[in-house]
Amino acid sequence: MTQDNSGNDLTRRELLQRFTASVLVTAIATPGHAPAHHAYAVADRRRGTEETWLVFSGDSLLIGDVGRPDLHVAGDAHGQARLLHASLQRLLELPDHVVLYPSHYAGSVCGRGLSGNPVSSIGFERAHNPLLALADADAFADALLAETPPPPAEQERIVAANRAGRVGAPA
Repeated sequence: MTQDNSGNDLTRRELLQRFTASVLVTAIATPGHAPAHHAYAVADRRRGTEETWLVFSGDSLLIGDVGRPDLHVAGDAHGQARLLHASLQRLLELPDHVVLYPSHYAGSVCGRGLSGNPVSSIGFERAHNPLLALADADAFADALLAETPPPPAEQERIVAANRAGRVGAPA
């Protein structure tokens, strides 16, 4: 059992209530990789502020790249890329010091030039991620879709599993 600073035992409910009282999580709509995609900005109220200090970016902003717009909406990769550009602009409104935790790093098919480092910062990506330097949405979409590798062989099953919220046995 977990104890508080005074040595008193805490139930799971009390522990969750203390956690949720000290943490502020803000959802940021980041469509583009997938239509209903979100990132989550986190603030720790125990630090005396509600300023974001980390963001879980999912598959939108990756380290050294951005998420692929062609994997979840068949036939509209350019439109999804334009949506992703707008989503990334929302993430770039966060301060440079915000720590970035994406869903993928090197080895994933969700990006092309992913870093092997699983963590970064908004400021580092702003300075070093070449796709973030593209201010025009069409230029961004063209660059993102250039030389896109083919989707994984089981992409349809992967998308179906994501939508169902569970993974089934391979066909």
